[in-house]
Amino acid sequence: MKLQNYFQDPSSLHIGTEPLRAYYVPCREEAEANGADMLKASRAIILNGDDWKFKFYESYHQVPEGCTEKAADTTGYDTIPVPSCWQILGYDQNQYTNVRYPIPFDPPDDNPAGVYVKEFSLTEEEAAQKIYLNFDGVDSCYYVWINGAFVGYSQISHSGSEFDITDKVTAGNNRLTVLVLKWCDGTYLEDQDKLRFTGIFRDVYLLVRPADHIRDYFVHTPVSEDLTKAEILVDLELYGSPSVTVKLYAPDGDFLAAATPSDGKVRFAVDDPDLWNAEHPALYTLILSTPDEVIAQKVGLRRIDIKGNVIYINGVNFKIKGSNRHDSNPFTGAAVTREQLLTDLKLMKEHNINAIRTSHYPNAPWATQMYDKYGFYVMDEADLESHGCTTLYGSKSEHVDMGEVQYEESYGYLMRDPSYENAVVDRIQHLVHRDKNCSSVFSWSMGNESAYGPNLEKAAAWIKSYDPDRVLNYENSIWQQTNTDYVNDVHDLDVFSRMYAPVEFIDEFCSKEGKKPFIEVEYCHAMGNGPGDLEAYFERLYKYPGYIGGFVWEWCDHSVYMGKTIEGKDKFFYGGDWNEEIHDGNFCMDGLVYPDRTPHTGLLEHKNVARPIRATLLDTSKGLVELDNKLDYTNIKDGFTITYDVQKDGMTVLSGTLDPVDCPAKEKVTITLPFAVTVEANTIVTLHYLQKEDALLTPSGYEAGHDQLIFSTDATSAVAAVVKASGASTASAASAVSVEDLENELVVSGSAFRYVYNKWKGTFTTLVKDQKNLIAQPIQLNIWRAPMDNDRRIRWEWEAAGYDRARTKIYATEWTQDEDGVTITSTYSLAAVYLQRIIEGTITWKVAKDGTLTITVDGERKPVHVPLAKTPLPKMPFLPRFGLRLFLEPAFADVTYFGYGPIESYPDKHHDAKLGLYTSDVDSLHEDYLRPQENGSHWNCSGLALTTSDHRSLLISGTQNFSFNASRYTQEELTTKAHSFELEKSPYTVLCLDGYMSGCGSNSCGPALAKISGRSGQTDIYLYSEFLRLLYC
Repeated sequence: MKLQNYFQDPSSLHIGTEPLRAYYVPCREEAEANGADMLKASRAIILNGDDWKFKFYESYHQVPEGCTEKAADTTGYDTIPVPSCWQILGYDQNQYTNVRYPIPFDPPDDNPAGVYVKEFSLTEEEAAQKIYLNFDGVDSCYYVWINGAFVGYSQISHSGSEFDITDKVTAGNNRLTVLVLKWCDGTYLEDQDKLRFTGIFRDVYLLVRPADHIRDYFVHTPVSEDLTKAEILVDLELYGSPSVTVKLYAPDGDFLAAATPSDGKVRFAVDDPDLWNAEHPALYTLILSTPDEVIAQKVGLRRIDIKGNVIYINGVNFKIKGSNRHDSNPFTGAAVTREQLLTDLKLMKEHNINAIRTSHYPNAPWATQMYDKYGFYVMDEADLESHGCTTLYGSKSEHVDMGEVQYEESYGYLMRDPSYENAVVDRIQHLVHRDKNCSSVFSWSMGNESAYGPNLEKAAAWIKSYDPDRVLNYENSIWQQTNTDYVNDVHDLDVFSRMYAPVEFIDEFCSKEGKKPFIEVEYCHAMGNGPGDLEAYFERLYKYPGYIGGFVWEWCDHSVYMGKTIEGKDKFFYGGDWNEEIHDGNFCMDGLVYPDRTPHTGLLEHKNVARPIRATLLDTSKGLVELDNKLDYTNIKDGFTITYDVQKDGMTVLSGTLDPVDCPAKEKVTITLPFAVTVEANTIVTLHYLQKEDALLTPSGYEAGHDQLIFSTDATSAVAAVVKASGASTASAASAVSVEDLENELVVSGSAFRYVYNKWKGTFTTLVKDQKNLIAQPIQLNIWRAPMDNDRRIRWEWEAAGYDRARTKIYATEWTQDEDGVTITSTYSLAAVYLQRIIEGTITWKVAKDGTLTITVDGERKPVHVPLAKTPLPKMPFLPRFGLRLFLEPAFADVTYFGYGPIESYPDKHHDAKLGLYTSDVDSLHEDYLRPQENGSHWNCSGLALTTSDHRSLLISGTQNFSFNASRYTQEELTTKAHSFELEKSPYTVLCLDGYMSGCGSNSCGPALAKISGRSGQTDIYLYSEFLRLLYC
């Protein structure tokens, strides 16, 4: 097919489209207009539906001439739903790529195409009015015909275009034909990290409007500095000369005033305004009426100020606790419905997320209106990302974690290319015009990861001239081009913005004078088992007024649902599963929720880290507790009821409700608990923060978070509680112990047990008691874990150091016997083939007369000193873990422990978990990440029992707390398999007992795992006295 080559011409962006305007829903009556949805509006003819004719072509050259004619034959076309993405429907090929462009840096001539045909009818009355055709989203560009007549062309996948087709339609039947191309020159500006979908994926509709109507309007809402007065100013743009009346209603629905325009403007004064914020999304209603049409516009009154390095909303140094959000669903792709979005918003509210960055494009226009209604701060982002320019051959960039400026050569290519100036500015203008009346939008974001240059500077200047009242953000302005005299001009940007800054950078930046407010547009990369560093960022959020907060990357795992296995497990595919030429694997699986919206444990972690109240135990004897209100606008007594329960050794002994706590937002109050607490054993008071009244998305009584006040801990009592709950036996008769010293083995025997120790492996190979062997394989020293997604960078070093294939070498084994039993000590090292030692130390095993086995392990990583060299070789990287691995028979299926649960917990990811007594089965301890990885560990445990149905038990304790993992899967299986549905269970119960477990962090894209003393993050010395005691009965 011969096409006018608009799609390869950056100067031909929109042909035949109407001027930009705000999104609104025109109706016939006022009663309908208030709360109207476009899909149900009386002046809209919705073209969505499952009756579109569709034909896919590998190249637009294959599209036959004449297919756009009104009478063109559609025999052989398929029938599909719209909105939709054609890859989801089985056409073309799915592809996931992050940075690299999916096409050459030169628009390809073989461009896949889809022809869409839709029949629609108009009555005589409708055909006599103005008819506008609207597309809210088409990827990537499209040509439009009505009844065989060419209407126009447009691009920008995630922004809408409107066409006046009044002179192209007739009463009766009409035909709409749309040719969609997969690629265009705009593709280079739409290189977002996502699955690449194509098609008409958002609403398509006709607006039937009177000849004289309101074409556009801009609502301004100045609020006085003392917040006691506000104005609502409406700038009107009319088509023709309609008479206009505007009414104003209060958030409770009361009528306030009416007015008519003067010189195209309407003004209302509001005393004691009910101000909008995310905790209280109060919306006034404007009713804009002409004789034949009514438009309702929701209006939130709020004041934004920037003073020094602080942003204020309504005079408050508010905090962003946000998430980045893509349009993504495994069943519908980018074609997201209102119901799907509402599910997301409900989950966000339930987990204390108060802000959304529309990464990296505008969400559907109705979505922004939902954010207004339900109360989210929105960083509204233009459909602009061109980081594929970083991959041009020969290009270099330099990123420094602690740097305020980064350096690049080609990153900002298109932001400096004059031929792309109009395209860049156009995308930003589309965003601003469409959403300018949405109160949730506190900030415009000009795009993502495109570096900087004159094109964005011009866009910034336009925004500041058109809408100076919102915060202007662009995170990639920190990238400065090298090999040029040009210096970025960032004076129009209101904030310093970057992503994945380490917390040390926040400390340094926010402690300096003369800086702009700091927003972290992406942080805590939530990929797989993570993020593990949320608490560290929230500590800074509350410490520095100039740190406004940030947006976790990101909301959901991206994938495509591909049916079920024969075992009934869901199959979710990601990059590489379609044999794409280029792809980026599972890097798109980086959300706080699974594709089906099941929460990750990382989302639970966020919920409690971002809890609305924080409690600190000040005095155990007096029961003094400090409550810190972390909300920005709401008094605790107005928002929450606080209940409590008191547990001793995991059992609840008291519960109740605190009196209402009068504590204004951002303040602290000290209370005295209304009950006496006896400090003994493991005494823990848990405070639960329950929502007081129904909100739009969460009910009264919903728990928004909790705090544990730990009055006392006692490992002996914890072990006793585990024994009682599990039924594990602690009674094992003492007897005389004999030792048979063989060439390679020591056989240690009592009246009811026989243990075999391999001298040259430094471990027990058999643990038989009452004629049953506990272990199916020798006990192993264990330093490897199946790499988490957040280990993806350090994994290269771990594997280079041989951690995944380490072998034990024993240098010597000695044993002694005394009246208490037998002690065996081996000196050891771990190393991999061709490499130096990883770790070296001693391991000591004590066998008591009753068969109790006590293990003491120490280890140290030492650098290699090369002869004559002044300095040693670098140390090997920190260990993934340090502990023991046991293979038990599968009958050991029930688990009882005293530690952090019931969800998985790690040194830096345990804030939603609670310290207590838990029971589970082994299968339930597995967290089924779609890409298998380390999971299901439980941190800071003092007692553990595994039991069988025939009353055998393994009881584990230690003089210091430990982590454990009981699983049906080996770490080798989790390491090698690419999908959870491929996993094969071990024939054993695999038990890992760890004195040290590395944290989770967020290093899949964020900073390196923090170095924390002790056992929280990384460490160099592994020394654990009387690490574990094992009692097998």
